[in-house]
Amino acid sequence: MVQKLIELALRNRLIVLLIAGGLFAWGIYSVKENPIDAIPDLSENQVIVFTEWMGRSPQVIEDQVTYPLVSNLQGIPKIKNVRGSSMFGMSFVYVIFEDNTDIYWARTRVLERLNYAQRLLPQGVTPTLGPDGTGVGHIFWYHLDAPRMDLGEQRALQDWYIKFALQTVPGVAEVASFGGFEKQYQLVVDPVKLQFYNISLMDVMNKVKANNNDVGGRKFEMSEMSYIIRGLGYIKSKEDVENIALTNYNGIPVRVKDIGSVQMGGDLRLGIFDMDGKGEVVGGIVVMRYGENASKVIDAVKAKMKEVEKGLPAGVTFKTSYDRSTLIEAAIDNIKGKLLEEMLAVSLIVIVFLFHWRSALSIIIQIPITVAISFILLNAFGLSSNIMSLTGIALAIGVIVDNGIIMAENSYRNLADWQAKHEPGK
Repeated sequence: MVQKLIELALRNRLIVLLIAGGLFAWGIYSVKENPIDAIPDLSENQVIVFTEWMGRSPQVIEDQVTYPLVSNLQGIPKIKNVRGSSMFGMSFVYVIFEDNTDIYWARTRVLERLNYAQRLLPQGVTPTLGPDGTGVGHIFWYHLDAPRMDLGEQRALQDWYIKFALQTVPGVAEVASFGGFEKQYQLVVDPVKLQFYNISLMDVMNKVKANNNDVGGRKFEMSEMSYIIRGLGYIKSKEDVENIALTNYNGIPVRVKDIGSVQMGGDLRLGIFDMDGKGEVVGGIVVMRYGENASKVIDAVKAKMKEVEKGLPAGVTFKTSYDRSTLIEAAIDNIKGKLLEEMLAVSLIVIVFLFHWRSALSIIIQIPITVAISFILLNAFGLSSNIMSLTGIALAIGVIVDNGIIMAENSYRNLADWQAKHEPGK
């Protein structure tokens, strides 16, 4: 079989050269299309289910949220394991799928099962899926340099402008905000006044919630004109909250400002983000989507940040906290340099060892073709160019030329035997 393949290749040398050239061109194209990252993604194929129920103890979260979710998610096909974690006010369920399972198919099946499991959870508790990223998906961190804005204003700018803009970048799964204060209206109630007016705290909560709403009416026709009737009731300022009526006392309305005070404040925080010991900052974490090219996504995020920066208030700029592209470029450049050095060293050794330029050329030309074909296989198996994959290619360069040297030596030996047998006078 091998002999017939060799004979076929020798008789059709032009076709063999065209195939080799085509594979080399395909390999060069695959090099450009192959995702680039510094480290390989060895994380498990998982879907995260996050549920928040603030104010509850870990035991309550475990009994009423985590256990019902874990028990109902175990019947999904292609699952390897389901892990649950409960903490104060939060529940995390990690659904681990088999490695060859499509991540978006897995997310769809988990979401289908969550629709069924929703009825088993307490009222008002809604589980959500985590971003379609991986454990190495944190590719870019940034923070705002805004000396003339307080932390609450910076966080509002991040949550309602910057975050939405960066989430439109292709390949970005999520932009997670950190630092600062999430603004909220805080109602400080005087219990003595509540008792005097005979109002419960639940009545105050329900009245404030009911009054923060827009309602729609019907259409009103007059003079051949149609008018849409609406009731506008969304809260826009602290005074709107203070003027909400709760009840009446001897025919006089009792408003929120009569039983307490309203102030602007920040939501409860579990930590702070400090920059180099110089004070708190506000920023975001860009999470890359599963299977994307980290280098291209980072470049796209930086380009989008330049556009967003034009619309920021005066004096507000972006500062980079963590940029994986620096690590990617350094790692890839180092491996590329070593790869070229190995190719040159192996080529020189082959030339010195054989001491025949035609034989050496036929062996050396295998190195770039084989390296190019390896990138075709990397794309086929969904692997990225990283430290491990490129190091493996570099280590294999010495093995690539072994078969060529053996075949060249074998050819010379057979030619020498043939010449000895057919030499005149023998």
